[in-house]
Amino acid sequence: MYSKGQLAAKYFSYYLKASNGKGHGTHSPYVYDFIEQVLNDDRDFYAYSEIENLRKTLLKEERTIEVQDFGAGSALINTKQRKVADIARYSLKPKKYAQLLFRMVNYYQPKHILEIGTSLGITTCYLAKPGNNTKVTTMEGADSIAAIAQENFKKLALKNIELVQGNFNETLSSVIRQLSTLDFIFIDGNHRKEPTLRYFEQLLPLTHNDTILIFDDIHWSEEMEAAWKQIKKHEQVRTTIDLFFIGIVLLRKEFKEKQHFTIRF
Repeated sequence: MYSKGQLAAKYFSYYLKASNGKGHGTHSPYVYDFIEQVLNDDRDFYAYSEIENLRKTLLKEERTIEVQDFGAGSALINTKQRKVADIARYSLKPKKYAQLLFRMVNYYQPKHILEIGTSLGITTCYLAKPGNNTKVTTMEGADSIAAIAQENFKKLALKNIELVQGNFNETLSSVIRQLSTLDFIFIDGNHRKEPTLRYFEQLLPLTHNDTILIFDDIHWSEEMEAAWKQIKKHEQVRTTIDLFFIGIVLLRKEFKEKQHFTIRF
């Protein structure tokens, strides 16, 4: 993982070169529509307060659990015994990005979503809230964290979520065998180059022209930046959108030329 100083320098560089996020000058109609209708949609949606109240509860949760970490780990929490409040503070996706995912699901209406990396389930709730017609399959490696996520799904009465527990390296293949197609994929687990690229390649056969893939923390480390660069070069990838903390991948075949956008958010 990059240090705070390195990450700040990278963010400053991103901010300087990124387009202003207003959509003007964007030659792709699809990306222009995304910026105008989704990225810059500042409405206070019905789900926001309910899920953010749940986040506030987790941030005050003093319960200690034992966590088995299968991924790159955390630079801020380096013990197996962790307070739920600390996990909520350092591991949950900030509301700005979690709410963007909600807006994307709300706007594009995917039928089947896969999330790799449930954590405490806040982002999962945002993915599942836009409608019962959407089924969310979410995967979490640590049993103790998955149990808390299940508690949170029950608190919000979300019944369109299936949680798969266990090491992604062992569970992803079985999940793929049970699915026929995926419309929306959020990869937020492991945070290393080789597994990230492997998950991407494993999931590609389940994608279609309209599938949206989102990769978390694409500038988190040298490895993740290398993975992002390789994903951008993949022959099936037609367009990418770099929002610094997440990267969006589109496979739409009508995009004849590859296009890579860096947008302030």
